[in-house]
Amino acid sequence: MSKYLIVGLGNIGVEYAHTRHNIGFDIVSAFALKHKATFQTDRLAEVAEIRWKGKIFVCIKPTTYVNLSGRSFKYWMDKEKIVLENTLTIVDELALPLSKLRLRPSGSHGGHNGLADIELILGTNKYPKLRFGIGNNYPKGMQVEFVLGKWFPEEIRIVKNKMDASVETIENFALEGIERTMNFINKQEFI
Repeated sequence: MSKYLIVGLGNIGVEYAHTRHNIGFDIVSAFALKHKATFQTDRLAEVAEIRWKGKIFVCIKPTTYVNLSGRSFKYWMDKEKIVLENTLTIVDELALPLSKLRLRPSGSHGGHNGLADIELILGTNKYPKLRFGIGNNYPKGMQVEFVLGKWFPEEIRIVKNKMDASVETIENFALEGIERTMNFINKQEFI
């Protein structure tokens, strides 16, 4: 049975719930809900295990805060004996418009502190990432407030559609492989 580590990045605490920065948590939660799995608090993360179509998905929401996600990622990857290419990290992305999702087998952290920490701990940036475009619709000097803020009412419909597409992307990543999944999802425009 192939095993996958699905890592949703976000911050613990009610003040961060459903903010742009926590979209990784929200997508992993939606994936678990679809497959009727529940999260349990464990070492360095909330963890849910899903068995589906001959695959095992170990889903984690690190409890280390976004900027220190690497320890949790590495701990669960090693504990579950999951190869790096069978991991998928889901993260918010300022450099992408709200209308886009971007799946890649590797790539730089692009200034995202959570990805930078994972890269530092792993010693490589060659691990799959699903970047959820959040756009950059904020006044100069207000980036932190924007990233840690809630979605605007007019964004909710697109966010919901992209979350559904992200859940399908996790499934397709495991069933069809990253190349075919990338070719499909990276072309999508959500409006």
